[in-house]
Amino acid sequence: MNERLLNVPDLPTHYLTEEQQALADQAYKFFFSEFHHLNAEMDDTDDLPAWVFPKLGEMGYLGLNVSPEYGGAGLDFTSACIITEELSRVSAAIGLSHVAHDNLCVNNIYRNANDDLRRKYLPGLCDGSLIGALGLTEPGAGSDALGSMRTTARKDGDHYVLNGSRSSSPTARSPISCWSMPRPRPKRATRVSRLSSSRPTILASRWRRSSTRWGSAARPGELVFEDCRVPAANMVGRLDGGVAVTMSGLDLERAIVCFNAMGIARRALEISIDYAKTRQQFGKAIANFQMAQAMLAEMYTAIEAARSLSLRTAAMCEGLEQGEGGRGEIHKLTAAAIFKAAAATSFVLDRAVQIHGGSGYMRDTEVNRLYRTGRVLEVGAGTQEVRKLIISGELLKN
Repeated sequence: MNERLLNVPDLPTHYLTEEQQALADQAYKFFFSEFHHLNAEMDDTDDLPAWVFPKLGEMGYLGLNVSPEYGGAGLDFTSACIITEELSRVSAAIGLSHVAHDNLCVNNIYRNANDDLRRKYLPGLCDGSLIGALGLTEPGAGSDALGSMRTTARKDGDHYVLNGSRSSSPTARSPISCWSMPRPRPKRATRVSRLSSSRPTILASRWRRSSTRWGSAARPGELVFEDCRVPAANMVGRLDGGVAVTMSGLDLERAIVCFNAMGIARRALEISIDYAKTRQQFGKAIANFQMAQAMLAEMYTAIEAARSLSLRTAAMCEGLEQGEGGRGEIHKLTAAAIFKAAAATSFVLDRAVQIHGGSGYMRDTEVNRLYRTGRVLEVGAGTQEVRKLIISGELLKN
């Protein structure tokens, strides 16, 4: 074989390095010891213990892609994805909350904000004293979030005055980043800009909990802006440049959410294997029956196929520059990866419940919590239908 083909360290790869595998192993051990026992409590209380994010910050698991200059861990994107997978494998709820904070908010500010905003917000977001979110979805705008946007931002001196609302904002009771439309609103969504806000400027809010959708810990809520004044200096990116920032951020979101899915799916397979080995029927463990064996084999294969595509996609996202994404190969690939990862996870979770039989249907079991949490992966970061439109749209260009 050509020796040159065996030595291609500069090309993106979907294989983990020894350092990345060690990082994953270390993260899993810490997350399991600290967080796994919280899952049942969070499902019952529909809340996240206040100490979780400060603990993540203390151990260097916040601001994963942020430079140490701003308090972050300074990791590459693939390593951040691997840590996300291990956290979701231990706690789907905390894993989804973490990605809402670290990718949707922190990474967007780090990649697109000016240095003053970085220094103002990132240290707190990286040590866990602040929790971030992204407000994009409106009550009447979901899959068409930009085209149907109704929230407006009117310039008033050194401020913008926001009026409108956001629904389904994860970790909503937090300093947030939201998207608004400068007035007058044009016919096309080309003037969307991004403004960073903070709790004192949100004049009204209504919180809605949903353990079945976001896994208990990430508590989506409705944000209501009534003449909400935000300093013009808080704008992330340039005026009229929000669409490029949004679409680029959504590509990175889709890529990392693949690993939320893989962590959930891997955990479902693990507990299904354990259950199949111990559950007795007809005088022997159900792992001895070919139907159970077939389901386990199908689950494993679905995970491995989706995980390979997810790792390849993460590698292709390394070094994605500001404003890049939202079009072309990376746009198609991230949509394909999350489409496959979400579908594989739903498949695995369905089989996991089937293997557990009646206990899989009981609310207080781990497999039931995983099943309820995992369903959001076919809806969040763009629905499966939207993902197929993105893939086919890129395939049919030119």
